[in-house]
Amino acid sequence: MFIHNRLGMLEGVETMLAQEQRLNQVANNLANVDTAGYKKESVTFGEMLYNVSHNRQRVGKALSIVTDQQQGNTQLTGNALDLAITGQGFFKIETPGGVRYTRAGNFELDNDGRLRMPNGGLVMGENGPIILDNNEFTIDRQGRVLIDGLMVNRMDIATVDDPNLLAKEGESLFRLKEGGQELAAADFQVKQGFVEKSNVNSVEEMTVMIELQRAYEGQQKMIQAVDEIDNLAVRRVGTLNG
Repeated sequence: MFIHNRLGMLEGVETMLAQEQRLNQVANNLANVDTAGYKKESVTFGEMLYNVSHNRQRVGKALSIVTDQQQGNTQLTGNALDLAITGQGFFKIETPGGVRYTRAGNFELDNDGRLRMPNGGLVMGENGPIILDNNEFTIDRQGRVLIDGLMVNRMDIATVDDPNLLAKEGESLFRLKEGGQELAAADFQVKQGFVEKSNVNSVEEMTVMIELQRAYEGQQKMIQAVDEIDNLAVRRVGTLNG
């Protein structure tokens, strides 16, 4: 009985740790509900069998973080520097660490007239960084950059062959992992004066948070019950019938 109870307690503790990690993800999603281009995350639970002795096995917990790449709502801002992509694709951003990808289009101009993210990453076009030079400009639905009616560049909108190979790096940026392949996006439109909002549904996340809290409390009660059974077994050790 002691061995089985110890395993029951271990299972409960592992489950609580997993639920705690999931709760952290929900809290992070809620904290970024107003972050442009943010993609919500969830934790998936898997199980695997591994040996604890030569003749027994137990179930282990495996966690993986999944990013939901579903498009968020676009919001009208009226700012000509704000851009949103509808459909597939990402803006390509040049950073000191290499090319990164984002759906956050709340851009600005640097002192050289180059379009950039607030963190300094440059927005890439097919002919290099997009330079607007504070002139009258328009960016049409195909991503063509027009200054005084003349096309000077075109936004380099890209997608990837496997979205699961995109790793978050913070500030709404993604890095393509080894083995992933960049592709030219085809089914998209660029909307000037709009920005894509986070795809987090705050009501859904709050509901999940409440469910996780109840499940966590349930595991606590289970551990307490197992501990009481252990105490009962210890008290009865050596007791003779009759």
